[in-house]
Amino acid sequence: MSVTIIVFILILSLLIFVHESGHFLTARQAGIKVEEFGFGFPPRIWGKKKGGTIYSLNWIPLGGFVKIKGENGEDRQDPDSFGHQGFWVKSLVLAAGVLMNVVLAFILLSFGFMFGLPQALDNSDLNQPYVKDVKVQIIAVVKDSPAEQAGIKANDQIVSLGRQEVKNQDQVLTYIKEHQSEAIALSVTEEGRLKEFSVKPAEVSGYPGGKALGLNIVQVGLVKYGFWASWYHGAIVTGLLLVKIILAFYGLLKNLIMGAGVAADLSGPVGVAVLTGQVVGLGFAYVIQFAAMLSLNLAVINFFPFPALDGGRFLFLVIEKIRRKPNNQKIENLIHNLGFSLLMLLVVFITYRDLLHYGGGIITAVKGWF
Repeated sequence: MSVTIIVFILILSLLIFVHESGHFLTARQAGIKVEEFGFGFPPRIWGKKKGGTIYSLNWIPLGGFVKIKGENGEDRQDPDSFGHQGFWVKSLVLAAGVLMNVVLAFILLSFGFMFGLPQALDNSDLNQPYVKDVKVQIIAVVKDSPAEQAGIKANDQIVSLGRQEVKNQDQVLTYIKEHQSEAIALSVTEEGRLKEFSVKPAEVSGYPGGKALGLNIVQVGLVKYGFWASWYHGAIVTGLLLVKIILAFYGLLKNLIMGAGVAADLSGPVGVAVLTGQVVGLGFAYVIQFAAMLSLNLAVINFFPFPALDGGRFLFLVIEKIRRKPNNQKIENLIHNLGFSLLMLLVVFITYRDLLHYGGGIITAVKGWF
């Protein structure tokens, strides 16, 4: 539990620091005064002024901010004010945080490929020289299935079936199909600990291919490239993940508009902390990959055209550019404040859902920690 908390704080701090550093460095480079660089949201715990900028630590650990002179349209006459700048400088300052999170993901994935990153593999990949440590991973356990009743969990690695070493997922599927009427000896590793089960296949809801154990599996291996190839594949994977995340958010918004509600697997800070604990148990390579995914998610969320987010502020810049005159700052600031309030309500709602979903496990873990 203590390791999970430390890793979660380190990842969150890294993502926030990189994002806000993008705004900070770009503003300073453009000659704009940065009044405060803060972790978390006020009220302030601690602050120190250096070089005209206050560096602060704040009580609400759900993000961070850079307070830039004139960011709300004031001091337009001052050359060191954000409001004094042209469209392109303002746009670059707003986009810099998002770009830095994408760059961070690219760097993490590229370095990860130099040492080996976990990836789902097709059978054609298994004998490639850049693939090692192939294993069959359980990614989900069907509710009320024989596997769930036996206590098998997602993220466990299947080591053997019927005392036979498991080398690929086809072997697992074939073995279960050939032993429909008998209990199967199944060995898995859970966070490095070997566990043995005896599970008999049964009819599983939604599975038309006969009796099953109720396992969703994938074969995973560590993919490792040379120095230059790692940067190339890091860029490719970063782009692919970014597209997938954008499409996922599009699907989420579509469901909300169509009245389908918020996805059950949408998580907030509590859910991310729980996922961090699961990833830590899988190993350092998975932590690197997880941090890269979070960084890309943060980039996409922040540039979404919603008031108070970087994308929302950029949208108002575009409106101002089209109108060819300054926006009404009172109205714009009011909209951003309302947007921020709605975001905080959404965070509270998602956190409440996370506590309902993960609460028992969290309480048990905390008791064990103390």
